[in-house]
Amino acid sequence: MRRLERLIALGLTVLAGPVLAQEPGSCASRTLQGTAVTVCAVDASKQRVRTLWKSPQGEPYGSLSGIDKAATPETGRMLFAMNAGMYHQSLDPVGLYVENGKVLHDAVTGGGPGNFHMRPNGVFYVDAKGSLGVMETRRFVASGIKPQFASQSGPMLVIGGKLHPNFTGRGQSRKSRNGVGVAPNGRLAWFVIADEPVTFTDFANIFRDLGARDALFFDGSISSLYAPSVRRSDWLMPVGPIVAAFQK
Repeated sequence: MRRLERLIALGLTVLAGPVLAQEPGSCASRTLQGTAVTVCAVDASKQRVRTLWKSPQGEPYGSLSGIDKAATPETGRMLFAMNAGMYHQSLDPVGLYVENGKVLHDAVTGGGPGNFHMRPNGVFYVDAKGSLGVMETRRFVASGIKPQFASQSGPMLVIGGKLHPNFTGRGQSRKSRNGVGVAPNGRLAWFVIADEPVTFTDFANIFRDLGARDALFFDGSISSLYAPSVRRSDWLMPVGPIVAAFQK
């Protein structure tokens, strides 16, 4: 039995990779792929993850500043929050958005301009059991998964352990970026925000280095993070969909 437990522990070590140095539920400044980033790690067995968009009064939160007080979470202390997908000027989500099991905006599967439509794009979701996932949009729609929380964005960064097919070479466009990656077990996830301009290729490789099998880009120039543990409460521009982690 002890041998089996050691083997399981070894398997989790290999799976989680370098993130083991970081306590789940915490945010930390790190340098990955030569880029300064802040990584917020989540273990779904210890933390709850949910999406946020509108307050109980029906107005978009619009800001991460003081979101922990405004959201009044019933799930425990908020650990961090970040913008979680693209949105219109009205702060309405561009694509699929689900909160508390209710679809508040339908998935978008057609083409169009901008990063969102750089197919394949994808969906970050939390299922009924609290497991976390990132999946290509069309595959997600076809899967029949009924998420408790979800937000669509694009492009995908990592798909089944491989970089998005459009990310060739080292890339030239360096911008602020944030996104999420999920391990194959659906338990571990990493929410990352670049603290300096980074290419799509390097940003995708950051998630692969962390141990994510699938990863999704949230946004660029408005990338923002609220994380009291690192004394951070960004206010760059109004935001639409938000993702937050709470301690169980």
